[in-house]
Amino acid sequence: MKSAYLYVRVSTDEQKRKGFSLPEQEDRLLRYCELNGIAIKGIFREDFSAKDFNRPEWKKLITVLKKNRNRPPENILFIKWDRFSRNIEYAYQMLGILRGLNTVPMAIDQPINFDIPESIVMLAVYLSIPEAENTRRGKNSSDGMRRARKMGRLPGRAPMGYSNQSTSDGKKTIVPKQPQADLIKWAFELYAKGLFSMSQVRKMTCQKGLVCSKNNFWKILRNPIYCGIITIRATKDEELQFVKAVHEPLISENLFRTVQSLIISRRIVNKGKLNLKSLFPLRGFMNCPYCRRKLTGSHSLGRSIKYRYYHCSTSKCKGRFRADTLEANYEEQLRRITIAPGVYDLFNLVLEDENIFSARRQCLNEKNAVITEITRQEDLMSFARRNVLIGNIDFEDFADMKKAYKESLETLNGRLKIIGQSLRHCEVENERVYTGAGISIFDIYIKLDFVGKRYVASLFTPSTIDPERSIFRHLDINSSVRKVVRLSNTNS
Repeated sequence: MKSAYLYVRVSTDEQKRKGFSLPEQEDRLLRYCELNGIAIKGIFREDFSAKDFNRPEWKKLITVLKKNRNRPPENILFIKWDRFSRNIEYAYQMLGILRGLNTVPMAIDQPINFDIPESIVMLAVYLSIPEAENTRRGKNSSDGMRRARKMGRLPGRAPMGYSNQSTSDGKKTIVPKQPQADLIKWAFELYAKGLFSMSQVRKMTCQKGLVCSKNNFWKILRNPIYCGIITIRATKDEELQFVKAVHEPLISENLFRTVQSLIISRRIVNKGKLNLKSLFPLRGFMNCPYCRRKLTGSHSLGRSIKYRYYHCSTSKCKGRFRADTLEANYEEQLRRITIAPGVYDLFNLVLEDENIFSARRQCLNEKNAVITEITRQEDLMSFARRNVLIGNIDFEDFADMKKAYKESLETLNGRLKIIGQSLRHCEVENERVYTGAGISIFDIYIKLDFVGKRYVASLFTPSTIDPERSIFRHLDINSSVRKVVRLSNTNS
């Protein structure tokens, strides 16, 4: 052995920063080369896992070896074979590649003479031990995480809306992280109404400040961790389990079941087309003070955040106004408009009629449909049991059918529970009496979703803008609505 490349490796970046493994390996290899008169052609320092050979420094070493295939035989020195690889399959493949490059790998603490056939047995032992250690370490880690889940604790990185913390006794837990937690809760509540698709809910939630991709948002709405339930995956020895978590839930279990039922059924109550472009509630209602065209809305990217603007639809016009300024002024105008006291008796009559004859009837129809489906499923299972007894259906097939039946029954019972809650809500709303308490239109507007705000804007239209102060001179109130509202301190 006249010359060699030195290869030292640790598995994590932390070992490289804090440990002494890399310097220690390098020092031992340097002394070995000095004692045996070996010229060092290069040193490659790796901080990467040895599960495969997709490692930056190892790739550089192979590139160096490939540059001159006609060179005399060379060697790669390392301390032990676990520095070379922890996967016996990949290790033998790499040995073949190095043989083609006229290079021999060698561990100074576990030497192998490749000229002796029996040494192949020792090589197999040296390569298999690291893989067995890795497999055992992985199994211990997996078992530990599974035990933690069974105790109601979520191991690993906290999901969006939570952050990792340690309790006073040193145990790991997760706690709500604001403002993400409130935004995720709001997203669940909005989707549970059944008025919007998941994509529309994501857009509105992102508009409020949540940064989340489409795929991750779908995972959030399907994750039971937010209602305080931890899922334990099924294994060949254990079935799928659900455990009550010790952390604080963001939503209730009933709300989570409502969302899952809507996702499974893919049923949207209101399928009308919604103009959610950029979520500008006043878009299309205002006239440009310069050219009288309708103002549209868009985002403008600043140095670090996006700003919203209402602007003219043509680039030649200078009409451009900050969205937050105009919307704040519009809300201030709505504060000055209250509902006339005499209107509340009419509201109560309308709500009573809506609750008794519309919403309640719809809930009852849905309840009957679910009960009919449950009866049909039970009849099918009774038919299947009879066929098992007479030998027409295999027992294993019956077990699969029974499992599918249980899952379907659980979903249907969940929907039945949701419908029951809706019926109780109808009864509560029917008993509610609204009294004239000087409620302003703003009090109603601020609680509405995007579509509701657009509807209010159609009744109280912000038409004329003062370009100097970026405020509305007055609101155009619908002639019918004007009869049921009272104006105070406004030019309308």
